[in-house]
Amino acid sequence: MSKNNRNICHSKTFEFIYHTYAKAIRRFLFFKTQDVDKAEDILQDAFVKLWDNCGKVDYDKVKSYLYSIANNMFLNEKKHEKVIHKYNEQHNKHDTNESPEFIMLEKEFMEKLKKTMAALPEKQREVFLLNRIEKKKYKEIALMLDISVKAVEKRMHQALVVMRKEIGNV
Repeated sequence: MSKNNRNICHSKTFEFIYHTYAKAIRRFLFFKTQDVDKAEDILQDAFVKLWDNCGKVDYDKVKSYLYSIANNMFLNEKKHEKVIHKYNEQHNKHDTNESPEFIMLEKEFMEKLKKTMAALPEKQREVFLLNRIEKKKYKEIALMLDISVKAVEKRMHQALVVMRKEIGNV
């Protein structure tokens, strides 16, 4: 390539670079994001950044520059998503529409529930947790614990009797 054609700021050279590397970088970004639109957005931003810095980038290093920029933009986006997620998590805990009485009652109920569950015999607690928390069917629990479905039903019934007695309808 002649000296003039190696100038990235030249529109024909830039277009050649785009056509040469865009498809591969798009695939690279799609592999990372699993989202076609995000991959395309980051790709376009990487080429905009290349255009903005065309005078500073060596033609022989343009491929690694583009991959580095694309990867860094992906990582920055992931970092930003984590910040947003963390912010939402923290603020959703504190911003509730429930009254203070409701929050207090809910907290008391949860403490009573934990205490009652801890007091259950191990076999009953195991069946209760598998059914009510992990949403397993009696047949699945029976297979997991290597017991009959009737045994699962009996343990669940006994656990519910204790739970209802201690904290009401479960």
